[in-house]
Amino acid sequence: MKHSNKHKSNESLEEKAIDALRTVFDPEIPVSIYELGLVYSVDAKPSGEVVIRMTLTSPGCPVAASLPMEVASRLRDIPGVTSAKVEIVWDPPWKPEMISDAGKLQLGFF
Repeated sequence: MKHSNKHKSNESLEEKAIDALRTVFDPEIPVSIYELGLVYSVDAKPSGEVVIRMTLTSPGCPVAASLPMEVASRLRDIPGVTSAKVEIVWDPPWKPEMISDAGKLQLGFF
């Protein structure tokens, strides 16, 4: 996860963005996209622009069109966010090993 330590306000905007990402759930796996490891980076700029680089569980994911729009919408709801951009990337490909310990606990992997 890419975090900026340059601006204190930036850090709090990134933290707010991450909190928002924890409220977006994959429709097929009952865990947030953040805990699933689908979010590769969160970049909050001093201007209030937030750029998310994320992937989906597969290129054929049924929410390939709607999930990025939902993520951008949740980010735009954060006070201080002036714009939200969601970039879908396929490299590296998502693997179940990318699920956080919290996500694995939610799924009963422990």
